Amino acid sequence: MSIPLDDRDLRILTLLQGDCRISNADLAGAVGMSTSALWRRVRCMEEAGVIERYGAVVDPGQMGLAFEAIVLVHLIRHDPAKIVEFIRAIEACKEVQECYATTGQADYHLRVLCRDLDAYNRFLEDFLFRLAAVNNAQTNVVLRTVKRNLPITR
Repeated sequence: MSIPLDDRDLRILTLLQGDCRISNADLAGAVGMSTSALWRRVRCMEEAGVIERYGAVVDPGQMGLAFEAIVLVHLIRHDPAKIVEFIRAIEACKEVQECYATTGQADYHLRVLCRDLDAYNRFLEDFLFRLAAVNNAQTNVVLRTVKRNLPITR
């Protein structure tokens, strides 16, 4: 369900993306609304799926995950059953942080976090290359993050 978003809604979303722990009173004050009206509006955006979830942004390096890669995955064939099997396996794999079905040369792009290069090699050999749908994969090692987790605006 899509809902129309006005300038006030966009301000609310920007502030929540910057700090999801902001109090309703502080958020209401920042956008010029009463706390009850703000709560109703936020609840409406949650129910409509505009706000998917709340969470904390964690530094992977601080969690001992120093190796990051973008992996371009090419499938052998586009058998629907094999694709479902591939997607379920990817969804269950803790190393895969993000997965995108894409156009272009690769069928999927994965963002993968591992402890180190050895752990990444185990991810490839023990997991990714054992999936029946996978033909091959190209690894792009992330050297540094330039831009990440900015508020979504329009």
